[in-house]
Amino acid sequence: MSSHGKPKKHGKDFAKDFLVGGVSAAVSKTAVAPIERIKILLQVQDISQQIAADKKYKGIIDCFVRVCREQGPITLWRGNLVNVIRYFPTQALNFAFKDTFRKYLCPFDPKKEMGKFFLGSLASGGAAGATSLLFVYPLDFSRTRLAADVGKAKHEREFTGLGNCLATIFKKDGMLGLYRGFSVSVVGIIVYRACYFGGYDWGKQYLFKDFRNANALFLFLFAEVNTTLSGLASYPLDTVRRRLMMQSGRAKRAYTGTFDCMRKIYAEKGLRAFYKGALSNVFRGTGGALVLVLYEKIQKLFLKH
Repeated sequence: MSSHGKPKKHGKDFAKDFLVGGVSAAVSKTAVAPIERIKILLQVQDISQQIAADKKYKGIIDCFVRVCREQGPITLWRGNLVNVIRYFPTQALNFAFKDTFRKYLCPFDPKKEMGKFFLGSLASGGAAGATSLLFVYPLDFSRTRLAADVGKAKHEREFTGLGNCLATIFKKDGMLGLYRGFSVSVVGIIVYRACYFGGYDWGKQYLFKDFRNANALFLFLFAEVNTTLSGLASYPLDTVRRRLMMQSGRAKRAYTGTFDCMRKIYAEKGLRAFYKGALSNVFRGTGGALVLVLYEKIQKLFLKH
């Protein structure tokens, strides 16, 4: 009896994590979608075929104002539906896999083995992110291409929607086109998730005595700092992968690979070129912080029932 009870309970917990994490993520990503689109536009405008050299955005404010004026305020959410579709399984799988990986990679007592616990948390967070990315990368790719599309009228758009984007790129470049930039994305997601989940798990063990009943404001501020720093740590890799994504479906490519892309981006303005739009991470981090806080609070409600 007991041998059958544990897998059943584990499956129930996995499904609960999937639901709680997904709902939390969908709400938060929709709230910060305008900031996310502006960030992507600033990252890829130098390789965009739709943005002329004299029409490039000067920064976050200029981009926000011009997108509203030239494309309409509603377009700030362009690609958000795909992001919600993508983010639901991504975040939910991250949280669910995180706990699964943690059982094997982080079996340490946080009070007695602080260092090993921290490294184990980093490893489990990174492994969860990399595993999830394998399943949802084509959606991540499509979200970037749709957000980077600055056409206003239908005939000016590069893609009409998710289905059209996937079909068009697959027809021109095959499955490889939908997974362009995947390798650097894996490295980036490991760095981000390792900091994101690892820092969060470590912090809630050592900064809060009773984490589930902690003050919501302090919990949010902690999550905000953790999310922002995690984003900044992996931002250069995020810029590289999005630049590579922009090459799919094109006859002529600007980069021969990841390292060539890094070299050419550095040649633009040094390290600054890798951080275009990075300030938006401070605001966008609010969404990630909201995910963590909502996850803990919603999970607390589930545990009561």
